[in-house]
Amino acid sequence: MTYLAPSEELLFVLRHVAGVERLFCTEKYEEFCFEDLDLVLRSVSRIAETNLYPLQRSGDSTPAFLENGVVRCSPGYREGYQVVAENGFVGMSASPTYGGMGMPVAFQNAANEIINGACMALGLNPLLTQGQIELLELSASASIKEKFLPHLVEGNWAGTMVITEPQAGSDVGSIRTRAVAGDDGSFSLTGDKIFISWADSDFCDNICHLVLARLDASPHGTRGLSLFLVPKLMPDQNGQFKVRNRVSITRLEEKLGLHGSPTAAVRLDGAVGWLVGEKNRGLEAMFQMMNLARLGVGSQGVGVADAALQLAEQYAVNRVQGRSTGSNVPCRIVDQPDVRRMLLTMRAQVFAARAICSSCAVAVDMARATGDRAWRRRAALLTPVAKAFGSETAVEVSRLGISVHGGAGYIEEAGAAQYLRDAIVTTIYEGTNGIQAIDLVQRKLGGDGTAITEFLLEIRQRSATGNGAIISMENKFRQDWARIREVTDWIVTSRKRSSVLAGATYYLRALALLTGARFHIMAAVAEEKPGARAALASVYFNRLMPEVASLCEMVVCGDKDIYAGAFAPKSRE
Repeated sequence: MTYLAPSEELLFVLRHVAGVERLFCTEKYEEFCFEDLDLVLRSVSRIAETNLYPLQRSGDSTPAFLENGVVRCSPGYREGYQVVAENGFVGMSASPTYGGMGMPVAFQNAANEIINGACMALGLNPLLTQGQIELLELSASASIKEKFLPHLVEGNWAGTMVITEPQAGSDVGSIRTRAVAGDDGSFSLTGDKIFISWADSDFCDNICHLVLARLDASPHGTRGLSLFLVPKLMPDQNGQFKVRNRVSITRLEEKLGLHGSPTAAVRLDGAVGWLVGEKNRGLEAMFQMMNLARLGVGSQGVGVADAALQLAEQYAVNRVQGRSTGSNVPCRIVDQPDVRRMLLTMRAQVFAARAICSSCAVAVDMARATGDRAWRRRAALLTPVAKAFGSETAVEVSRLGISVHGGAGYIEEAGAAQYLRDAIVTTIYEGTNGIQAIDLVQRKLGGDGTAITEFLLEIRQRSATGNGAIISMENKFRQDWARIREVTDWIVTSRKRSSVLAGATYYLRALALLTGARFHIMAAVAEEKPGARAALASVYFNRLMPEVASLCEMVVCGDKDIYAGAFAPKSRE
């Protein structure tokens, strides 16, 4: 199997659906143009196809391992990462002040999709560093920025996000790691953290951990958390980062997938760190990194889904099995109706997820470039949708990819199973998709519902005209829009929190499907040679959009059924 980076598809989506060119009319991004985006994607495509994709299977079969407290990474990962860093793809959207290129997040997000499609396990590493760069630029002191950002942007240092503890998974308010102030402005941190992605590697000179911890006398819960930067190596008396900090890797987890990416348990035993942002406002600062990471995970899922789709398509085109419908002529399985249904459904969903993530990235850029509250609301609204729908697309498409392969897909040698094993974690890390749904209905639809009202009105007003097929899809879109408008009003006005939360996941998917439908229509209208994109949009409307009606019913059914009786797991005694 070969991997072909979807650069042309990304260019089309960013231009004709996400509206990336509006960025070039802002003062912040006026030095960039569409040709720059084309150049970036062509460059990262060559690296992904040549240097990264060969590592996809080797990282899975030869996982990272811990040797005397040192993480030894999968074969070839050092060389693969160096190519990514040396070509500027770690700090491409970072400020030029610290060595970055100041490119739009939309450029970086598209590049990340390609990198992760080629090798997700390695692609996760720069994704984390990019989030840390973002946070430090916004919240760190001038001293921290000066000492750390140039190394992170260059890519010779890597960043991590150190949050989870054994007793505090999604409930970050239960974090126990303690921070004690020193006499020199630093802090001493003690505690145990788990599930830390890329907590160490043998190809970066230093690892910079962003740690959530609790100061003495701080309030309980999330309001008592502060954020600290804790490097693996500390500066010596000459300012050279060569002194080992009291941070150790105690074990690497054995996981279902993503074997090439080390996931570690980390012990802080009086480790030295520096406060980032204000005391007791660490979670607020960390969300600056998490929001960008959530968008990144959404596009990471799209990248994996696209790679799984490519593998399935190549298999279906070459596999001869059975007979053509109505004849005795042997045929390729791509010509079998059910296989064709699966492949086109996969392709239609990948397009929708890619368009949602790209539009979210453009909204982030527009918010930064203009400071407009409407753009900030748009970016905040789309972030949980992009993360959840992008990652669910990865799982659904990779599962269908196995089905296209049949029995061969269940055998590891085919490579299809790895995509599913790797994809599942995208629905979990950076906040489970259930948490994304809660975030959407509680925070993003909270208050007066301005953000969702603006968004729904905009996609409703983008009515399309054209041939009969497009008009038919437009009419179907308006019917589903009306359904979602009704359940949105129900959520915004509901006074019972548990009823809303019981249907939150259904609502997020319905909103994502509706958004993807509008983007499919936009693509069908924009294509130069009418036919292919309109046909794909038709598949989307026929095979995926019927879900919307039932999803809306499940949203408004509330919580009576799930709390109707006592829930008591059966004893095994």
